[in-house]
Amino acid sequence: MRQPGLRFLLAHPAHTLALGFGSGLSPGAPGTVGTLWAWAVFVWVSLLWQPPDWVWGLIIAVTLLLGWWATAITLRHSGASDPGFIVIDEVVAFWLVLWLIAPAGWLGQLLAFALFRYFDAAKPGPVAWADRVFKGQGWRGAWGVMFDDLVAAFCVLLLFALWRFLF
Repeated sequence: MRQPGLRFLLAHPAHTLALGFGSGLSPGAPGTVGTLWAWAVFVWVSLLWQPPDWVWGLIIAVTLLLGWWATAITLRHSGASDPGFIVIDEVVAFWLVLWLIAPAGWLGQLLAFALFRYFDAAKPGPVAWADRVFKGQGWRGAWGVMFDDLVAAFCVLLLFALWRFLF
């Protein structure tokens, strides 16, 4: 499957959400671009609105559910099983990381970004397992797209927790 274009992005609201409002259209490293987009939105919302923790939790939970729906539709319309252009999984997972490491400064957020991209792209250990568990089309396949990024986020959070515990 080739990289979709603007027509695909705008053909259905689910595509727009699944492709991270266009960030997944990047011809190179769409997962990284989607994660950068997620970071920018998180920082922008945090500076502009400063939502309390429970609101961030609600935003992330709702985005996870909407992302699952959008991914299922986008998988069906694209015919792919886990295409790189779907980046809502990176968005949700990285928002979760940023929310739970707060109040990390820029250096901490940069480290979280680098670690998340490593776990998401290289898929070591548990992330590779999560990537294999749910494959295909439909709701199960869409959950699989979301799930391995959540496991990657968990790995990053585990490293941050260990760092905070030890130092």
